This record gives sequence, C-alpha cells and structure tokens, in this order.
Amino acid sequence: MKKIRNRLGWLRSGLFWRTFILLAFLITASLLTWVASFRTVERTPRAQQIAAQVISIVTITRAALTHSAPDLRRELLFDLASNEGIRVYPLEKNDVIEPPEDSGVLPVLESDVKARLGNDTKFAGKVNDVAGFWISFKIDDDEYWLRLDRERIERVSNIQWLGWGAISLALALLGAVFISRLINQPLARLTDATRAIAKGVQPEPLPEKGPTEIREANRSFNQMVADLKRLESDRAIILAGISHDLRTPLARMQLELELAKLNEDARNGMQSDLAQMDSIIGQFLEYARPNDKSQYASVDLSALLSNCAHEAERLPDVRITTDIAKGVTVIGNATELKRVVHNLIENARRYGKSAGIDLAEIDIACHAENGQAVIEVADNGSGVPESEMERLLRPFTRMDIARGQANGSGLGLAIVDRIIKRHHGMLKLSNRASGGLKIRISFDSATARA
Repeated sequence: MKKIRNRLGWLRSGLFWRTFILLAFLITASLLTWVASFRTVERTPRAQQIAAQVISIVTITRAALTHSAPDLRRELLFDLASNEGIRVYPLEKNDVIEPPEDSGVLPVLESDVKARLGNDTKFAGKVNDVAGFWISFKIDDDEYWLRLDRERIERVSNIQWLGWGAISLALALLGAVFISRLINQPLARLTDATRAIAKGVQPEPLPEKGPTEIREANRSFNQMVADLKRLESDRAIILAGISHDLRTPLARMQLELELAKLNEDARNGMQSDLAQMDSIIGQFLEYARPNDKSQYASVDLSALLSNCAHEAERLPDVRITTDIAKGVTVIGNATELKRVVHNLIENARRYGKSAGIDLAEIDIACHAENGQAVIEVADNGSGVPESEMERLLRPFTRMDIARGQANGSGLGLAIVDRIIKRHHGMLKLSNRASGGLKIRISFDSATARA
C-alpha cells in the first residue's frame, strides 16, 4: 500500500497532471453526454426518415412489378438488384425467419411502415440464413420479400461511433495537454527561479508576457530579484566599509598598545580583546560573503580533514581522535570547506570540554555512505537540549547556559550551515548517547564518491 501511495505521489502533488486529468475528465464526460444526447434526440427523426425511404422503395417496387409486362419482369428485377441493391423474392410459408436486431430506431420504423403498408407487414433480419433488412409486401394475393442491405437502414454503426469518438477524444486530450502546459509552464519557471535564488544562483529574468496575471507576477518577481541583488551588493559594500573603518583604529590601538608601558597582564588582556574584536569582524564578513561557484573544484575531503585535525592538535586544550577514510572527494570550494571544519573544531573546543577537565576531546570521522560524503565532528561536553537544536544554527545565537560561558559572535555554526547549503549538503545536530554534541554533514551523492 505504501508503494502504491509513493507511486501516486506525483498525481497528488503535480499541478500539470491535476489540471490534465481534470480537463480530460470534463472533456470526456462532455463528449459522452453529447453523443448520448445526440443519438437520443435524432433517433426518432432518423427512424421516420428511414421509414419514409423504405415505404417509397416498397411502393415504387410494387408499382413497377404490377405495371410491367410479364416478359420484362425478370429484366426489371435484375436492374433493381444490380443498380439499386433491391432484391425481391417470393415469400414462402416454410421460410426460416429471424427477427431484425433492435437498433434503437426499429420500433418507430416498424410502426410508421405498418401504418402505411398494413399491419400484416413482416420484418426480418435473416430469411433462410441470408442477412439483410427484409420487409414483406403483397401484389394481389401473392406475398413477396423485399431485401435491402443493412447499411441503408443502419446509417452509422457502433464501431463507427466508437472510432469517431476515439478520434475526438484524442484531439480533446491533446488540447488538454496544451492547456495544462500553458497553465503550468509559468509556474514551473517561477518555481525553478525561486529554487535558484535559494541556492544562491542568479536566475534568468522571467518573460514578462502572456496573461495579465502571469505578466504581473513575473514582473514583480524580476523586480524582487533585482532588489535582492542590489541589496546584496549594498550589504557587501557596507560591510567592507565597516571592516575598513573598524580595523584601521584596531590596528592603531594595537600599535599604541605595543608602545605603551603596561604590565604583562594588562597588555595580554587588551591584546586578547583586540584579537576577539578582529575575529568578530571577520566572522561578520564571512557570513555576508556572496557565493562564487566559479571557485568550485574537486576537493580531497579526506586530506583536508587530516590537515585540519593536525593543525588543531597544536592547541594545548584540544585532543583529536580521527577515523578518516581515504579517497573521499567532493565538488566545492576548498577554502570554504576548510573554514567549516575549523569552525566546528573551534565550536567543540569552546563549548564541548568535558566536565571538570579543561580539555576538549574531539572525534572527527569521514567516510562514504550510500554514495554520499559524510563528515562527523563530535565532542564530549554537556550537549544541547533537543528543543534548542534548530535555534543553535541561527545567526548570533550562543548556547551559553547549556554549553558553558564563552566569548564569540554566535556566527560560527550559522556560517557552517550557510556554507554547507551552498554546497548542496545537509547539516544535522544530535546529542551523543555518551554525552556531547555530534554534528553530521552529508554532501549530495552527485558530488561525492569514494
């Protein structure tokens, strides 16, 4: 049952198929209703018309046979059979008669014919196993059969109706496909453009043509994209200006600090504050940095993690344990991926130290799993409440209560999450059973191989 639901998921979620099936159903129902109504309405007039034709044929044939010379009747019968498809046979008492098939018009046809030719007029679908439309008539006291081809009575067969209906339905369904695409295509373009913006890609402007509603929506979307692009550019300029304006006095303060006659503790404290301010400015700029996919290339993730772990081992309050498989590669920006690993290690160093020990024990793992490249960074700290997992990835958020007091801007994990999304990856936070926070990063199967 679950497999059937999954297979029908496209039907529930796809606007194109919903529109197509709705139009197809309405067109089919309308076509069937029209055919049924037409056949019902035109049945009586058609039966009356056929009855008048049959009466005329019988009347003319009887008159021709009655008034023709006996030696010319054989030639007359031959001409009627060859030219008009009318055959006349003597009616015998031992004839094997099968009634005609009810085609819907037969009751009205029989009623009209009997009203003109007499109530003793007989009808048959087969006489002595010879098919046709058989009708009896009298000349004096002799009875005869007049046989007509069924095609002259049944104007349109059910098979012909079915063929015409199939052709009409096929044309109607083609029209439904065209209408569905006409409705769905602008929405599909808008969806693709929205996804491109979500991935940090500048989409092509949507065509500002078509119905008024579509044209207005596309024009508004294009204006929004232009405004976002201008806002991004202005933000980059503002942040660059702030960085320049702040770092210049910081550098001046650093120089004055070196020249000032201060004791060692005061000097170290002020240098630490200045370094922290410079780091916060760098994090602001990093978070606001636009995505540049032109710098993407194949990155040896295994080697990158090994180098980062080796660098982190130099810190006095960090102990690294690695489980890194060889040959795991991804497509991305090596500098940004290295920044991701450094931020995760720094986050674990600040917040993941074991209770009562001024030492951060960090486990780093990397492997290929189901066609994806997976990175796991875990610490042995106190972990994070489950209710706060999502909030931890927001900018300027620090879990001081759950993870211990520490200085910082609250952008470390937000930067990690932003970079991972640029690389079409997924970041997941969870608490370890033994204690501590585990951060798992998986990259798209299209960009990972082992």
